[in-house]
Amino acid sequence: GLRSSMMFARPLRARVRSGEITRSVRIWGTPRVRIGGRYPLLDGHIEVTRLQEIDLADVDETLARASGFDSVDALM
Repeated sequence: GLRSSMMFARPLRARVRSGEITRSVRIWGTPRVRIGGRYPLLDGHIEVTRLQEIDLADVDETLARASGFDSVDALM
């Protein structure tokens, strides 16, 4: 079943929903989602298919762009 919604910046929501954006960087002490979890988004849902813990230093320009942002500064 569906869980609580995941929050995305308004300008990203349609791009996440369409599948254009398939990654999201979250800075959490512990995971707030689970693999296989389905979360409401706009008129549908997203499903978490993978979680990967990374160091803050791993957040680079490529990852920022894949997450829908123009730069690391914009993502942070």
